[in-house]
Amino acid sequence: MQLKEQKRKWLPTMVLAGVVSLTAITSACGNNNAPDNANANASQEPSNTSAAGNTNTGTEAKDVKFDPPITISYLRPWGPDVKFKSGEDQDNNVHTKWALDKFGIQLKNQWIAPSTNNAFETKLRLSLATNEKMPDIISYRGDFTLVRELIDSGRFIDAGELFDKYASQVWKDAMNEDPTVWYPYMEDGKRVGIPILDYAYNGDPVMWIREDWMQKLGLSAPKTLDDLEKVMDAFTNQDPDGNGKKDTYGLAIGFKNWINTWMSDAGWIFGAYGTMPNQWNKTADGKLEYGSVTEGSKKALATLQSWMSKGYLPTEAGLYDETKAAEDFTAGKAGIVVGPHWMPAWPLEDVKKNNKDAQYKAYSLPAGPDGKVGRHGTSNSNGVVLINAEMEHPEAFFAYQNYLFEQYANPQAGGEFENGLAEGYDWVMVDGQVKTDAASTGGYAPEKYTLTFDGARIPSLNMQVLSKLANGEEATTPFEKKLKMSTPLPMLEAAKIVQEQKDSVLPQMFTGAPTKTMQTSNDILGKMEKDTFSQIIYGKAPVDSFDKFVEKWKSSGGDKITQEVNEWYQSVSGGAK
Repeated sequence: MQLKEQKRKWLPTMVLAGVVSLTAITSACGNNNAPDNANANASQEPSNTSAAGNTNTGTEAKDVKFDPPITISYLRPWGPDVKFKSGEDQDNNVHTKWALDKFGIQLKNQWIAPSTNNAFETKLRLSLATNEKMPDIISYRGDFTLVRELIDSGRFIDAGELFDKYASQVWKDAMNEDPTVWYPYMEDGKRVGIPILDYAYNGDPVMWIREDWMQKLGLSAPKTLDDLEKVMDAFTNQDPDGNGKKDTYGLAIGFKNWINTWMSDAGWIFGAYGTMPNQWNKTADGKLEYGSVTEGSKKALATLQSWMSKGYLPTEAGLYDETKAAEDFTAGKAGIVVGPHWMPAWPLEDVKKNNKDAQYKAYSLPAGPDGKVGRHGTSNSNGVVLINAEMEHPEAFFAYQNYLFEQYANPQAGGEFENGLAEGYDWVMVDGQVKTDAASTGGYAPEKYTLTFDGARIPSLNMQVLSKLANGEEATTPFEKKLKMSTPLPMLEAAKIVQEQKDSVLPQMFTGAPTKTMQTSNDILGKMEKDTFSQIIYGKAPVDSFDKFVEKWKSSGGDKITQEVNEWYQSVSGGAK
């Protein structure tokens, strides 16, 4: 359950990075030598050590500089999306030069491995198995089981205590937007890993509908599932593309991977009945329940069965993954697809390759029979930083990251990062005008050179600004101006809807390591669940067969997993409601 979630949320973040930073419109294991340098400087203090731990001014990182310089050794996977200029590499680039000049910190990879084909994970696991010296910092986003292996190794410090001592108020405020981001990295009450913050709601879904079909057939915005069914019926039976053939249908979904997913999503149908499948949801009494075995899921499956029988869904839905299902929308076969606000950047614009007159528009998710609206949520974090218990100067990392939160996450006019991280990389001056598009800059993105992959992000900021711009308000800050320049109108309108429906989010509440029973039973339970759901949706089994599935799920380990999940939740949250 947990590994799937980790992968699911990674792609939207990559897409957003491309939208905001790279386009104008659419947006042999060696031993580490660094500790020798660190030991040589162990008695040295930064020129303003107290500043790094002062959380009152909001500008505490500015004057911190180590003299003589120190080295922070680190590991992180390097993805194929990271592009360097000629003569530069992971250890020698515009960002490493900046860190050395600004803070007296030399950033040094202990070794370098790509993120593809599990190369990084394989090498890091080998380092753990052979008891090699760990670097000062490990920054990672990916395989959650590897994170737990690192935490369980006992080689990393209680980073939460260091965070409380050294993090700036700006960073703390950003983290406190959702304190549950700490939960996946807690062990015996200690916050061993520091969550890498990401933009909130980035993968939360809206409903995309062919607006030209709506206008042609005289349809109104669907507010409820009943309204939506009328729209889907028209898209299926009233020839919306005007070709004289019955070759269109209502809703593009694909549940080859699962039904509550990052694109071509159907989780919101379950949300209309107050639950979310394939995740753990919080009940009114503060406990966690598995959404796939609730009465709401049975009702949602009955709805999906009805829609399939009426031809509103693709007959290939069980074979479609997220991308393949969306292709039916862009090919003009389906009139509705549900997914994130950034879909106009990819893949929705492809619809105009097939029909230059095609139009699409974002709509709110519809309510169920009891007025409920529910969607899956996007975590405020995407990755983790682990700090070696033997690191000589952990305050150095905080000086570095504090500065990025204070000066880069939401830069000020006239500030160092007003236009971007580095001139000639993510921004250039052309005829007196600042340009940030890939055609002008060459597509270099120095925020990807940072220890935390994206520099620094304040979760709520991105969607709040997009919503503001959608309301027609003026872009006044550098962050707002950059988003306005890089975000097309359909994305702005969709972001506004995401904000307006933010109270409908049903977040994944279990973010810990797989429990003991999960490790032995998840595969069996998962297959049972997918088989039952598929059989019901396709009408090969009656809706009431759901009840037998629930009984078998509980007796085959589900009840024990539920107990373990709630024990974990109590341990990290104290049972807070």
